[in-house]
Amino acid sequence: MNAATQTADVAAKPPLLAQLRSRERLPLLIGGAALIALLIAVFLWSRAPDYKVLYSNLSDRDGGAIITSLQQMNVPYKFAEGGGAILVPTEQVHDVRLRLASQGLPKGGLVGFELMDNQKFGISQFAEQVNYQRALEGELARSVESLSAVQAARVHLAIPKPSVFVREQQKPSASVLVTLYPGRVLDDAQVSAIVHMVASSVPELPVKNVTVLDQNGNLLSAQSGNALGLDASQLKYVRELEQSYARRVEAILNPIVGPGNVHAQVTADIDFNQVEQTSENYKPNSGEQAVRSQQNSEASQIGITPPGGVPGALSNQPPGQATAPITQQQPQFAQQTAANPASAASAPQGPRSDRKDATFNYEVDRTIRHVQQATGGLKRLSAAIVVNYRPGTDAKGKAAMVALTQAQLDQIQNLAKEAIGFSGQRGDTLNIVNSPFTVEADPEANLPWWRQRQNIELAKQVGKWALIGLIGIYLWFGVIRPAIRKHLTPPPPAEPTLAGAAGGAAGAEGAEGEGADGEPGKQGELSAYERNLQYARQVARQDPKIVATVVKSWVGGGDERG
Repeated sequence: MNAATQTADVAAKPPLLAQLRSRERLPLLIGGAALIALLIAVFLWSRAPDYKVLYSNLSDRDGGAIITSLQQMNVPYKFAEGGGAILVPTEQVHDVRLRLASQGLPKGGLVGFELMDNQKFGISQFAEQVNYQRALEGELARSVESLSAVQAARVHLAIPKPSVFVREQQKPSASVLVTLYPGRVLDDAQVSAIVHMVASSVPELPVKNVTVLDQNGNLLSAQSGNALGLDASQLKYVRELEQSYARRVEAILNPIVGPGNVHAQVTADIDFNQVEQTSENYKPNSGEQAVRSQQNSEASQIGITPPGGVPGALSNQPPGQATAPITQQQPQFAQQTAANPASAASAPQGPRSDRKDATFNYEVDRTIRHVQQATGGLKRLSAAIVVNYRPGTDAKGKAAMVALTQAQLDQIQNLAKEAIGFSGQRGDTLNIVNSPFTVEADPEANLPWWRQRQNIELAKQVGKWALIGLIGIYLWFGVIRPAIRKHLTPPPPAEPTLAGAAGGAAGAEGAEGEGADGEPGKQGELSAYERNLQYARQVARQDPKIVATVVKSWVGGGDERG
């Protein structure tokens, strides 16, 4: 009876679960083996070499040469996703790079001055000049490629032959083609740096003869402010100056009207002209003058007849005898004597000749000025300021935005003038407008909290995670946990097929449960075999006929088998 019951139970259950239940140590052995395998896998994964980029963006020729060298050196390698880079173990990166560099790898698509290392004997001057130009172009292209935004670059130089005639001399020119990385651009400062670098590397190459363009054919070296005579640096200076003045105005007015209630815009007229002036002025003589030189001469002859006649022996005669002086006066002299007797007394008698010459030289004023005005001088400022209404109350006593008073506007105007350095002589202008700011109404401002967008989004997120948690709890407690209990817990004891046997079994279990020792629940601790054996004994005591019938059927079945 006991063997048949066990055979029926085993046949009704899956073989694997039956083995797991019959062998209590087997699950422990399987779990331990799985844990050991997991630890071994983690250890091997931690010991796996970490790969790092050796070279990237290589040409096919350089990539093949590098792979061949790595295979010869027995260095493990692999390609990055997309084949854009070659990876080697981290601890061997520097060693491999040095060993590849000793072999001249990677060579790259450009050649530099290493082209001059293998010059052949007897090379012509033309070939030597061509090699030099190729080397110079390669070196310039390498320098341009060192920029972070440039993926590749090519440089073309047009160097004319030198001429002994000045009129036939030509300046060299250069063209630079850059290939940029996706999403990268070159600003004006970087383009200007490339232009000046190329111009400085080639003798007598002017900056204006250098052209830079990108892979899309866009001309990058064109001066954006050429029509106005301004370059990028000058325009940037004007923009920064205007923003600086606007920030000054807003910084000084924000504490008065509140943050966000004032906006200022400033326009600056900057003089970028370079002026050199030389002047020489002569001022007229006024006031005291400085005498440079003075020259005086006097000549006087009284009563001496000057020599006359024809020169020669005839006129060279001694003077004659003296005669009485002439007392008759001339009519004019007589009239002067009658009018002024004193002058007549002092007047000289006889013939008289006087002569006086005076020459004065004065220093002449002279002013020489040489003026050179610096560029970037401020010629004129124009500022526009808009001030928002201030919070207040209207005529009905309700909260509203009211205009500023004239005194407040005057105060704001004075502060703004001081902030920008207002000068009326320079022609500066300042305009202040007090007007309410137009603010777009928020459609969610008057909505209840449960209808606001951010709260709805938060509720959706919370609901999603709550639903996931509920599903997980249901799967654990409703599906997984019952399944585990169903397949891993021992089966309940077999129920008797007869009612009388059930009653007797219950009585026997009650009697056995209390036991001789008085310990309840002892039957629960018995094994399945012992419970079946007790059940068979109980049935044999209560109804021996059933036992005899079972034994007779066994004996008859044995005879039939025999």
